[in-house]
Amino acid sequence: MTKIKTVTDLNKLRDEMLSKNDLINNPDHPEATIQIKVGMGTSGIASGATDVMDFLVEALDKRNIEALVSQTGDMGYSYAEPTIEITKPGKNPVVFGYVDVKKADLIIENYIKLDKEVEGIIPVNYQTIDE
Repeated sequence: MTKIKTVTDLNKLRDEMLSKNDLINNPDHPEATIQIKVGMGTSGIASGATDVMDFLVEALDKRNIEALVSQTGDMGYSYAEPTIEITKPGKNPVVFGYVDVKKADLIIENYIKLDKEVEGIIPVNYQTIDE
């Protein structure tokens, strides 16, 4: 975290925190932001999902990538824990399995920043009502 040395630094930090808080508590258009859900069910936590979530929050902040990172329960892919679901604006959600810190870094660099495919996508095994 950056050291606060002046009132301007404090005001800047306050504005950033209020902006993030507004995004979480009053999401007018959540589809306009990258959303990342980390599977934090019992099997996810046991497999290292807490480390993955902490890394995602810190790495996205350091790289100035605006994304809403949240935890969710079991996503039904216990065999592939830790799992994360990423929804990019205008695209269908994608679930990645066997995500560790190293793979999370690849996902940020390649899938989120460069829009390239990353190995480890879990195929959709359900249909929506519309299909």
